[in-house]
Amino acid sequence: MRIDAHQHFWNYDPIQYPWIENDWPIRRDFLPAHLEPELRNFGFDGCIAVQARQSLEETRWLLDLARSSGIIKGVVGWVDLRSELLVKQLESFENDRKLVGVRHVVQDEPDDDFMLGQEFVRGIGELKRFELVYDILIYPRQLPAAIGLVRMFPEQTFVLDHMAKPEIKNGVFEPWATQIAELARCPNVLCKVSGLVTEARWKQWKAEDFQPYLEAVWSAFGPDRLMVGSDWPVCLNSADYRSTMKLSRDFFSRFSVEDQSKVLGLNAARAYGLF
Repeated sequence: MRIDAHQHFWNYDPIQYPWIENDWPIRRDFLPAHLEPELRNFGFDGCIAVQARQSLEETRWLLDLARSSGIIKGVVGWVDLRSELLVKQLESFENDRKLVGVRHVVQDEPDDDFMLGQEFVRGIGELKRFELVYDILIYPRQLPAAIGLVRMFPEQTFVLDHMAKPEIKNGVFEPWATQIAELARCPNVLCKVSGLVTEARWKQWKAEDFQPYLEAVWSAFGPDRLMVGSDWPVCLNSADYRSTMKLSRDFFSRFSVEDQSKVLGLNAARAYGLF
């Protein structure tokens, strides 16, 4: 099974998606029918659909899409992890096996220690009994908080989105690389090789721009805790689907067939419980 471990769907509305800039080419609808030919042409069997709005409404909408589209193998949705009603929210999704994880857009939080807040930590503590992964969406400056959080919950599975968005366009490597290695020492954390082209110079990047960052996550996480994702359609700001995924495939092609199978699908399937 080959899985695109990270992508999004939406019916575009400028009010609902204010983070999409006016001059970006992704100001339109993106639905399973648009993604399916891209997946098939690249030899992938399905995808993990990830939230792009922080609302229970979107989580329900993504789950409805998953029930009607065979390519969506799992959904990483949103619940209010800081709410006193969190358990009721989680219970409302308990019988929907397509919900495999949740995420909060921590990268937009002004407090770099947001994830270490008492209410957020309490919320994370509820996820394991519902068999849900937590996807970590952060910038490099928030890596110390992420390290602190995952150490608190050694039995909870975490997946780091977009390699914590290193500043590839500016060639910034440290302290990101050191902190990534520290995060990877926690065996309950996996990492998505995704979102790279949007952290590089849009439509001006070269494959070699990504090499040191890919080497760093390979060294830190190894073949059993990496997974690839396109971040489609956000990636379209910088590259088409095939070019985006080819970057990862070409990098991992040097390794064994077994290791490639893990990174290109098996690790995502295991982490998100798709079997």
